[in-house]
Amino acid sequence: MKVGTFRVDGERKVGLLDADEGHVRPFALDRAAAERGVEALARLQAEGLPLPELGDPVALSDIRVEAPIPRPRRNVFCVGKNYHDHAQEFASSGFDSSAAAGAVPKVPIIFSKVPESVIAAGEAVVMDSSVDPSLDYEVELAVIIGKGGRGITKADALDHVWGYTIVNDVTARDLQGRHSQWLIGKSQDTFCPMGPWAVTADEIDLADTPVLTFVNGEKRQDSNTGLLIFDVPTIIACLSAGITLLPGDVIATGTPAGVGIGFKPPRYMAHGDSVRCEIGGIGALENPIVDRARQADAAD
Repeated sequence: MKVGTFRVDGERKVGLLDADEGHVRPFALDRAAAERGVEALARLQAEGLPLPELGDPVALSDIRVEAPIPRPRRNVFCVGKNYHDHAQEFASSGFDSSAAAGAVPKVPIIFSKVPESVIAAGEAVVMDSSVDPSLDYEVELAVIIGKGGRGITKADALDHVWGYTIVNDVTARDLQGRHSQWLIGKSQDTFCPMGPWAVTADEIDLADTPVLTFVNGEKRQDSNTGLLIFDVPTIIACLSAGITLLPGDVIATGTPAGVGIGFKPPRYMAHGDSVRCEIGGIGALENPIVDRARQADAAD
C-alpha cells in the first residue's frame, strides 16, 4: 500500500495512491488526525485498529503533496556511516569526527534532525552560502515506526515497522566538521526533504532495494539496502534499548557512497541545482536548491 499526505482545497488529507489511475482516495480521518499525516495510520496500527474507510478519488493534479509526516512529533533519528563504501569515503574526507575510532563503525552512530527541517517533495532546499557553502545530499531509506516500544529485540523489530519513505539527509559539511556533533550541520531549515510517498512494510524488500541519487540528471549514488552495515532490526534494537520508540517515529538508515564530499575535489550542491533521490518501490523525491544569499543579492 502506497499512501501520502496532501492538501486539497486548503485542507490536509491522508490518502491511498493509485498511480495508474492518477488519483488518491482520502481516508476518513478527522481533522486532528489528518494533521499528523501518515503518523495517524501508524498510530491506528499500533492500537490494532482497522484503517478508516476511503473516500472518493481526487486527481493528483488537484492536490499538493506534502511530506508523509509533515512535522514529526520529535527529532528524526538518523544513522551515520551505515554503508561500507560511504564509511570509507567519509572517513577520508577530513570531516569525520569519528574517524579516529576506525572508518567502519562497530556500533550504529546515531544523530538526529529537528522536526522543523522537514519539507515536501518539490519544495526548495534553502542553503545560505554566507553561513556554509558546502551543501551535500544523502539519499536514505527511512523507517516509520508503527507499534512503539522499549527494549525491542532484533527478532521482533520488524513487527514494529509500519512502513518506509525517502529522506534526503541534506548536510552543511563545514558546519558538520566545525561542531563535531552533527545536529547543527544536519538540522538547518529545509534540510530534511521527505516523501513524496510512504509505503507499508510489506512493499519493501530490505535485502534488495535500489537506492539512487541524481544531481541535475547525473547519477551520483547507486547502491542497495542489502549493503547496510547495520540492518533495520539492529538499528531498532539499538535505539530502543534505552529510548521508548513511538508510533510515527522516523529513522533514516544511512546513505551510500557518492555524496559530494566523496569527490576530489568535492562536488557540493549549488543554487539552481535539482536533486532527485530514488528508492525502489517508493518513488522519487526531487527538490531544487536555492541559495538564500543569492536571493538577497538579487533583491538588492
